[in-house]
Amino acid sequence: MESGDDNPAPPRPVLFVSYSRTDLVHARPVIDLLEQAGFDVWWDGRLEGGENYLQTTEHALETSDCVVVLWSATSVNSHWVRDEAQRGRERGCLVPLTIDGTMAPLGFRQFQLLDISSWDGAATSPEAARILVAVRAKAGAPMPTPGPAPVSAPRAPAPPLPPAGGLALSRRSLMIGGAAAVGGAGLLGAWQFGLFGSPASAAISMVVLPFGNETGDPDKKYFSDGLSRELRAVLARNPRLKVAAPASSNAIEGEDDFAIGRKLGVSNILRGGVQRDAERVRVTAELVAIDNGELLWAKSFDGALEDVFAVQSEIAEAVAVSLVAEIASDAEAKQSLAAQSEIGGTQDVEAYEAFLRGMALYDLGAGGDSNRSGLAQFDAAIAADPDYAAAHAMRATMLLNLAVESSNAAETRRLFAEAIAAAKRAIALEKRLAQGHLALGFALNNGQLNRAAALPSYQIAEQLGAGDGDLLRQVATFYSYGAEHQRAGQIIETALELDPLNARAFRSAGFVALLAHDYPKVISRMERALELNPTLASVYYAMAVARLMQGDAAGALTLAGKERTPIFRLTATAIAAARLGDAAGSARAFDQTVADYGDASLYQQAQIKAQQGDTAAALALLGRAISEVDPGLLWAPNDPLLDPLRGEPAFKDLLIRLGS
Repeated sequence: MESGDDNPAPPRPVLFVSYSRTDLVHARPVIDLLEQAGFDVWWDGRLEGGENYLQTTEHALETSDCVVVLWSATSVNSHWVRDEAQRGRERGCLVPLTIDGTMAPLGFRQFQLLDISSWDGAATSPEAARILVAVRAKAGAPMPTPGPAPVSAPRAPAPPLPPAGGLALSRRSLMIGGAAAVGGAGLLGAWQFGLFGSPASAAISMVVLPFGNETGDPDKKYFSDGLSRELRAVLARNPRLKVAAPASSNAIEGEDDFAIGRKLGVSNILRGGVQRDAERVRVTAELVAIDNGELLWAKSFDGALEDVFAVQSEIAEAVAVSLVAEIASDAEAKQSLAAQSEIGGTQDVEAYEAFLRGMALYDLGAGGDSNRSGLAQFDAAIAADPDYAAAHAMRATMLLNLAVESSNAAETRRLFAEAIAAAKRAIALEKRLAQGHLALGFALNNGQLNRAAALPSYQIAEQLGAGDGDLLRQVATFYSYGAEHQRAGQIIETALELDPLNARAFRSAGFVALLAHDYPKVISRMERALELNPTLASVYYAMAVARLMQGDAAGALTLAGKERTPIFRLTATAIAAARLGDAAGSARAFDQTVADYGDASLYQQAQIKAQQGDTAAALALLGRAISEVDPGLLWAPNDPLLDPLRGEPAFKDLLIRLGS
């Protein structure tokens, strides 16, 4: 046998390029690029005379590894191109490009569209690199061996990936949605207490973008969004990864993946797509470097729906090892996996799906019926798996949302009590679940005004969720209520660094600044929050208070009128009117507050009376607020609107009763 026969060259991936014939001048550079990259490219120019066009085209379409569609003003109206794109979508191997900026037609807009309208045809351009990244990921083609990299230090080789279809880690020991961490609690604890460093030291930055819903059914979006959210939570636990969270905001609407990554200030993108039916799931995922578009890792996973847990585990493992190998030894890269697994989860698909539906409603943040529907989903998850700790923690969170919204004192007390029980159940099932500790701390602090009892829960949540920007902003808010303003400021800055496009994070930063009496920062943080989400509630209220404290009562009144939350709008209006000498206007706003909210607004009534100069009435209202366990009292130690009361012995006694 001749040498080489034992190791024949692997077949080249076959690509099918679909385009309108009128666009041939734009299609040829794409075809040439793909052929030069080593692909076997089929396009209608390869048809020989006398061939059966339909039969040959159909065979090429069905046997190709990837279907590349070139959308243009002409091709979107071509039935041939649409049919070929449809088949690529059905087979899960579609890569859509727009050659003139035309949007993909309806039915194909759930796919990431790569705009190459400004491409000059050069194989060395960024557009060419992105085309090859996208095609290689869908076609399952390996990256070519790179030449010498123009960097000062060579990149360490990544450990070998697990074989196709196989898992490098036992499914029993790595379960997404929350199982036990590989290697036990020891290594996770070692990370949390500094043996392996922290996310802020020598960390590789990345973002997990929302995975595309490729089912064709908008009602299944919760599943693809939930899968990417779960991956983000897992990877954020890794001590060597700094994982940003892309917020749903105007800042990223319509942006391509690379632009989002640059805005987030990260170096790498994890993106993908999900197809599923009642029994099976297919997940495609790829890890891409932003600077040069290099495909660091890509894979497609197919299996039964219950295998989604193992699929998530394999993706998280491969991504972490690929990135950690850049800055750490192979041994540390493998050790860091111990901090990677989500905890408190399930292996029950029915429970998992209910949990993801609940998370979609939680993320919506619409309040009211949305919160009640979310609670029902978490209840369904617990009914399917009573030991699903993450579901118990989110049940507690939804109960807290409903408690905060309620204007009925008895109902509020009941909801807080149920939330405490749910949070304690979550912690009993899994002590390392940050959300359980966070929910318990919030319930004790807001529901019982027991700051001392809440403090240990917040401290544990902070340790466990060091890489979670959304969790850290809530921890920062807790510290801002007390005397640790510097610590609150440091934690909120870390949250903003991890989540720089999150309007809620900037709103929290604005309130942290308000309670620290840093009024210019209040304005700048809240203005940024409005840039990211112009409909955000309570932002104008904080700005109005800041303007009041800066002596600009007229500006405060204007801002108060823009506030979306009625109770805050009335409060700020009453105070600003009083500052402007409009006693009648201030009284009208106060009376409206009492009429609309009654005893649910005792703290706000006290703020107004303090600013109107009625000290006795303000103190009496605060005394009633304590009896009603009004969570507004959390502001009392640092609230600038209560400054007129600070010299009063009765107010000092009140702060002592609050534990401040």
